[in-house]
Amino acid sequence: MFRTAARAVAVAGLALALLGAGPGAAGADPGPPAPGASPAGPHPTRGGHALASARPTATPRAPAAITRFVAGPRSGNLGRADSTPRVTVRPGSQIVVLLADRSPDPDEDTLTVRSRAFEAPMTITTEDEEDDPGCKCDDGATVYSGHTAVRGDLPAGTYPLTVVSHGGHHTSTARLRVGDKSLARHGSWLIGGGVALALTGLLALVLRHRLRHRRG
Repeated sequence: MFRTAARAVAVAGLALALLGAGPGAAGADPGPPAPGASPAGPHPTRGGHALASARPTATPRAPAAITRFVAGPRSGNLGRADSTPRVTVRPGSQIVVLLADRSPDPDEDTLTVRSRAFEAPMTITTEDEEDDPGCKCDDGATVYSGHTAVRGDLPAGTYPLTVVSHGGHHTSTARLRVGDKSLARHGSWLIGGGVALALTGLLALVLRHRLRHRRG
């Protein structure tokens, strides 16, 4: 009788254990991975070794190849004699700015030129047909050009021109020489005075010739 009671207790304990586990206990969710552990899931392998995941890489920009960065009077051709650094422009005058790049950024059709010599930053473009700066740059370079006015109140001196291109990876600098506005006025006065003196001399020669002709 004692053995029968012991067996009944054992069977009851086993039944309680099975009921406590519940259905699906063997396939329970293990939960999120511990910090620093790799997430569960298949990984590409080769020969039993895990392969590193491929990451996209950005294509590097081609470096700039600036052949010319000059400025000069709008009436000129931007040759060596009428462009920076040889030429001197007057305050208030119109100038043309040109930059030639043999390796331009394909996404840049316009560039911005900054200088204290301007009232505001100016834009140079590859589609500038109005200025026709004269430099066709037959070396295959892409030409950016545009025009602006030099500040009328600008003191005489040399002022840097700066262009940032190729997505901010390249900076080009030129120097614009600005003369004194008063010198330009004096120069005009001197030219006018010289012309007047020449006409006076010519008139004197004509009158002298007529007097000699009458006496003769």
